[in-house]
Amino acid sequence: MLYFRVQQTRTQAPSGMATNILGLSAYYHDSAACLVRDGEILAAAQEERFTRIKHDAGFPRSAIGYCLEEAGLSLAELDHIVFYDKPLIKFERLLETYLAYAPRGLRSFFAAMPIWLKEKLLLKDLLRKELTALGGLERDALPQLLFTQHHQSHAASAFYPSPYERAAVLCMDGVGEWATTSVWLGQGHRLTPVWEIGFPHSLGLLYSAFTYFTGFKVNSGEYKLMGLAPYGEPIYTELILDKLLSLKDDGTFRMDMRYFNYANGLTMTNKRFDALFGGPPRKPESPVTKREMDIARSIQAVTEEAVLRLGRTVAEELEADRLCLAGGVALNCVANGRLLREGPFSDIWIQPAAGDAGGAVGAALCAWHLFLDKPRSVNGADRMQGAYLGPHFDNDHILSWLQAENIPHQRLDDAQLMPKLAELLDNENVIGWFQGRMEFGPRALGGRSILGDPRSPKMQSVMNLKIKYRESFRPFAPSILADRVADFFAYRSSSPYMLMVAPVNEAKRIPMTAEQEQLFGIDKLNVPRSQIPAVTHVDYSARLQTVHADTNPRYHALIRAFADRTGCPLLINTSFNVRGEPIVCSPQDAYRCFMRTEMDYLVLENCLLSKKDQPELPRDDSWKDEFALD
Repeated sequence: MLYFRVQQTRTQAPSGMATNILGLSAYYHDSAACLVRDGEILAAAQEERFTRIKHDAGFPRSAIGYCLEEAGLSLAELDHIVFYDKPLIKFERLLETYLAYAPRGLRSFFAAMPIWLKEKLLLKDLLRKELTALGGLERDALPQLLFTQHHQSHAASAFYPSPYERAAVLCMDGVGEWATTSVWLGQGHRLTPVWEIGFPHSLGLLYSAFTYFTGFKVNSGEYKLMGLAPYGEPIYTELILDKLLSLKDDGTFRMDMRYFNYANGLTMTNKRFDALFGGPPRKPESPVTKREMDIARSIQAVTEEAVLRLGRTVAEELEADRLCLAGGVALNCVANGRLLREGPFSDIWIQPAAGDAGGAVGAALCAWHLFLDKPRSVNGADRMQGAYLGPHFDNDHILSWLQAENIPHQRLDDAQLMPKLAELLDNENVIGWFQGRMEFGPRALGGRSILGDPRSPKMQSVMNLKIKYRESFRPFAPSILADRVADFFAYRSSSPYMLMVAPVNEAKRIPMTAEQEQLFGIDKLNVPRSQIPAVTHVDYSARLQTVHADTNPRYHALIRAFADRTGCPLLINTSFNVRGEPIVCSPQDAYRCFMRTEMDYLVLENCLLSKKDQPELPRDDSWKDEFALD
């Protein structure tokens, strides 16, 4: 099977010189760039962080610029540029699908064709045009341009940075070119395809269909569906398995496409689907009802069962006790937690940027390990560096900007700052925390985070409604010192990327009264479930981030200071943004978000800003229109 297509030849770098490879993902959603030097990831970032357009799908001009700057390179000094999928194969799938469903789908066909014929079918030329403009180069001076397959990029992003010498690799998403689920064997620096499930049968698109039907936004609202699930009951599970999804014992599946519209129309579901669930889709931003809660619980249960069966099959077929995951479905941390607890694997590693952004990492690593046939070293640690791969702004830069703008602040060294912040958090203040390199992927991991006290019964509601401006039902995650996880959670591994859900220990739970047991839906939200109620979901679970001193020493030191003061070795950690906004990138982004919300304090490296010291701004909520609701 041919995975790479060389579009242009270029002389290789002389022996002894470093090889620099730029990986790109773009033109669908979550555009990103990644710079790899001699197999090591130097930098990676999503375009949305710079443009402030969530899930920005455009050419990742700013992300490329950042990666080149971080590596100290010009575009001309790169050896290879690698794109994360093959548009011609994707176009083949598009045409074959329309032919298979003809004459249905003509509206969708005519809507899609102009874009494909004008841009995507000529993607090689479009990329060259964008790159020459970015680098100020003549076309024949561009580095060598390569293309990987979409699921190959996912698989590479999962296996190559993992801590395993040998592992099974499972990729599950909406769709790449044709594949929607694929299985690979990773061994050494080899990545061998084993089998796949093809479009239109897709676990990712099935979940997105329910995301759409329950009134959330496809490709961004799936995590809301997951968060809503514990409020409902799985009363539709058998209906889904009877009518929509034929799920085999080995985890493979087929969907009854008579109920779906995504293959040949402009929506995810159709009227036949509506009839199954008692009416049309919920209108976005309308009240969430019992139906949506029960639907969410049901499709979550089906998804978990499919993932468990696939995991068992893959482990048996490949005789593997380690698993690597990537693709959008790998962001379903509830399913991941069950697979680790109940499945056959001794350990699981998940690419922190499991969606399309991570394809940029996988594409670059494919070029190094497969195209250039370079070996891979494994030392027991993953190679994503805690996902702290984005821009960093030092104290000198921040102080210069604060002084130039006359922004009130105080400068404290860490010995003063950490105890001060622990005291503020203990007093139920909400703190914006901006330090170190920005995270790569959808999770804030202690570089660009909003922090709070997990012991506070009111903090979950305060942070959702007054800080994030988002739905009240959405849970928050705990960041916990890695060596204290077992004190609070039924979990014995690491979870540095916030991609595993685990139960809260029985000893930390607060039993519900008989009256509380009768509550339904959102009414459950205000019932404290544990000694850390702000991070305990209504089903007594939590989405964990284990914090490690070697990957984020300052965040680790802050949580340690909070533990020393309170005895509680964890904090609420949510992404530093408001609803619809990408996670903040620069100090200016952080200050703007701080001033627009009801955060109490802002930390910019070693600079502490108090809201009460800032100039009072006129009350104006029109800024919320800048960000499309997710």
